[in-house]
Amino acid sequence: MKAIDFFHKISNFLFSLVNRELLIFLFFFAVAGIFWLLTALNETYDQEIRVPVKYVHLPKTAVLTSPETDTIRVTVTDKGIVLLTYLYGDAMPEIEIDFNSHIHKNNTGEVTTTELTKIVSSHLAASSKLVSIKPDRLTFYYNFGERKRVPVKWRGTVMPDELYFISGVKYEPDSITIYAPREKLDSINVVYTGVLNYTGFHDTLQISTRLQRIAGVKMIPENVDLMFMTDVLTEESINDIPVVGINMPPGKVLRLFPAKVSVKFVAGVKTYQQLSPSDFVVVADYKEIQGTQAPKCNIYLQQTPPGISQATLTVTQLDYLIEDQPEQAKPSE
Repeated sequence: MKAIDFFHKISNFLFSLVNRELLIFLFFFAVAGIFWLLTALNETYDQEIRVPVKYVHLPKTAVLTSPETDTIRVTVTDKGIVLLTYLYGDAMPEIEIDFNSHIHKNNTGEVTTTELTKIVSSHLAASSKLVSIKPDRLTFYYNFGERKRVPVKWRGTVMPDELYFISGVKYEPDSITIYAPREKLDSINVVYTGVLNYTGFHDTLQISTRLQRIAGVKMIPENVDLMFMTDVLTEESINDIPVVGINMPPGKVLRLFPAKVSVKFVAGVKTYQQLSPSDFVVVADYKEIQGTQAPKCNIYLQQTPPGISQATLTVTQLDYLIEDQPEQAKPSE
């Protein structure tokens, strides 16, 4: 009984005078909306439509070496109802570009404005008018499998916090395969990343980035991962580095006082912890000494290990003595 009373109250509410007027208003509002929509769809508009592009009839050995255009934008004039079928229906399928019909001898292919207009127009309704195409022509590059491996390098600005420096860069992968015409392959020895811009970091920086595109070149892969490793700068020194005489003639010995020296330099803490005196080469040149009466000779830092900078000797001249070395007696037969 209670349920019947409830539904009776609901029906009375819905069909009361006020609510009948609201329902009538909503009905006529909906009818007016439908008429407005039909009128609007019967008007003529300009509409930009994205159209997929597909390249067909490629030989099995052919490789498109450029990022070919996979979508074009066409502006069409027609009634709204027709434009809706282009935007949300299947009235505008992808257009196909015949590879064999548009290639040239110099490893390029092109679909001219006239040809592209003809292809697009063939997919339009008779009432539609083609206003513009972007891009207005299609250009692509190809080869028949010629390729080579080239290293990857980063470019741009990558600067850690003050007192830190980049101690190493790791690439994954460190080289890629490129496809291009032979003359272009011969001219490319390295590929670069897009311009990087990272500052103010002190921990290891990991980046995933695209490679810089080169016209007519296909890259596999197109992305690389980079790892910039950092270290803290410190000024240190290494002692007990022996000084070696070079260009010594047979039978001569160069004595230096002291025989070992120190080198000051700037390096990362991790790099410094792995250094030893044998990583440095300090020399005195006999050719510079011979024929002079100077009491001291110059010494030079000839070799330093990677990862250090501003390396200098704590002394640049040493006392020296040139001795004759007695020849060893040959063993009797």
